[in-house]
Amino acid sequence: MESLGSLSGTPWLYVIVSLSILLDVFVPILPSGVLVIAAATTAAGTTAAGTTTAGDAVAMAPSVHGGTHLAEIISLVVCAATASVLGDMVAYRLAWRGGDRFDRAIGRSRRLTAAQERLGAALTRGGGGLVVLARFAPAGRSVVSLGAGVAHRTVREFLPWSALAGLAWAAYSVSLGYFGGHWLGTSWMSTALSVVALFAAGSAAAYLVRRPERRTAH
Repeated sequence: MESLGSLSGTPWLYVIVSLSILLDVFVPILPSGVLVIAAATTAAGTTAAGTTTAGDAVAMAPSVHGGTHLAEIISLVVCAATASVLGDMVAYRLAWRGGDRFDRAIGRSRRLTAAQERLGAALTRGGGGLVVLARFAPAGRSVVSLGAGVAHRTVREFLPWSALAGLAWAAYSVSLGYFGGHWLGTSWMSTALSVVALFAAGSAAAYLVRRPERRTAH
C-alpha cells in the first residue's frame, strides 16, 4: 500500500495497473482487481488526509483536492477499462488466428466447451450479458475472449460487449477502493474489505454464468 501511495498521481501507477489488466487475460492469477482497488483506496485515503489535517489555513482546499481527486479516480476508471478491452481484443485476435489450436485446447475441457457454446448463443441472439457477467467471474474473461476468437465471432458482435464489461468492472472496482479509502482511510483493512466485495461479485457472476448449464442438466 505504501509503495502504491508513493506512485499515486504519477504515470507509473497507471502503467502498472494497465500492464496487470492487459496480462491477466492470459494469466488469470494476476491480481489486477486488487491493484485497481488498492490504487483507488490509496488515492481516496490520501485525499481525505490532505483535506483534514491542515486546519483553517486550507479552508478553501477541499474543493481543489476534490477536483484533483475526482480527476484521478476518473482517470483510473478509464485506464482500467481501456486496458481491459485491449487485453480482450489481443486474446480474441490471437485465438482467431490460431483457431484450430485453441479449439483443441478448449475441446479438452467440458466446462470451457459449454461456456463457449453459451457465449456463441448469447452473441447470436444479440445479447452479450454473458460477456459482462464473465468479466467478474474468475477466469471468465479469458474463456469469453478466447472463445469468441475461436468461434470467429465478428468484432461488431464482441467489441461493444467487451467495452461494456470492461467499463462495468473498472467502475465497480474503483468504486470499492474509493469508498473503502474514503470511509476507512488508507489501510489494509479497507483494501481487504473491498477485495472481499470484489470476490463476492465474482462468485455471484460465476453462479449466474453456470445457471443455464444447470437448468439444461435438469
